[in-house]
Amino acid sequence: MKKRSARIYYVSFLLVILGFVLYAFVKTFNENLLYYRSPTQLVNGNFPDNYVFRIGGMVEEGSLIRVSGTKKVSFNVTDFNNKVLVKYDGILPDLFREGQGVVIRGYLQNNLFVAEEVLAKHDETYMPPEVKESLGLTEDGKYKTMESITQ
Repeated sequence: MKKRSARIYYVSFLLVILGFVLYAFVKTFNENLLYYRSPTQLVNGNFPDNYVFRIGGMVEEGSLIRVSGTKKVSFNVTDFNNKVLVKYDGILPDLFREGQGVVIRGYLQNNLFVAEEVLAKHDETYMPPEVKESLGLTEDGKYKTMESITQ
């Protein structure tokens, strides 16, 4: 075999391997990508069962229910327009409480959001930008309009 032919086969083999690695990377990245949704988008949208994504909002006051003797809890997450019932079986973060902002990873199952992970905001001032936007808050944490509270 000539040197030129061997070089062409070698470069072609490397390009095929590189293409396969790139394909595997993009496929894995897309499978692990989590999209954020607000409770209003959840109520208005049509999401398939067992599709993993994140929702965020505020834990509704008076909605937290703990099952005694277990780690099971249920609560409502709201964006002040709509609310979604969330069920979780696990230990809640220390900063989790009613009236606080949360981001929850999980999936829909029979119009109920089943949480796999619950994240509470880590100090008094931080809130993820997506949650701020869905709640109608400005950068300083104030409501843009009174409309967003009353709806």
